[in-house]
Amino acid sequence: MFEQEVKPAEVARRLRVSSKSAYQWHQLWRDGGVQALASRGPAGSRCRLSPRCLAKLAAYLDEGPAAHGWVEAQVWTASRVVTPIGRKFHVTYSVSGATRLMHRLGCSPRVPARRVAERDEQAVTAWKEVTWAEVKAPGRPAGDTSVSRTRQASPADRPEAVSGAGAAARRS
Repeated sequence: MFEQEVKPAEVARRLRVSSKSAYQWHQLWRDGGVQALASRGPAGSRCRLSPRCLAKLAAYLDEGPAAHGWVEAQVWTASRVVTPIGRKFHVTYSVSGATRLMHRLGCSPRVPARRVAERDEQAVTAWKEVTWAEVKAPGRPAGDTSVSRTRQASPADRPEAVSGAGAAARRS
């Protein structure tokens, strides 16, 4: 479009980008031609695992968590994936980085339910239905509340003899 002498503002409108981006592209095009506008690849840091290591990691994930020491729940969480990455490849990943890596491999990390292993669902349900209903306070009626503890009396509540600034002058 710049070769056809289309203005950067029009390029921005046609491509639905900011005018600032179009002006930056125009500057790049003037300085380096079409080659300067070529993509430089995805932004951000590169993956710290080689393609060979990524293939090995995918194989480890296919083996399942039990093969790597987690027998209580058979799901891969992002925090669990961080451990074999560190042990096998000697590379440190954050939990969010492991999540992105799992998505890249076509996996989705599971978030475990945080429940006690000895939880008795029937006892919890019974407590909610019986005990909680007894303990829960009914609350105050809506009409009896006030936001301010120092609420002034309304003009209707004042005695006639003391209302306004003129009443102070009359008393003297």
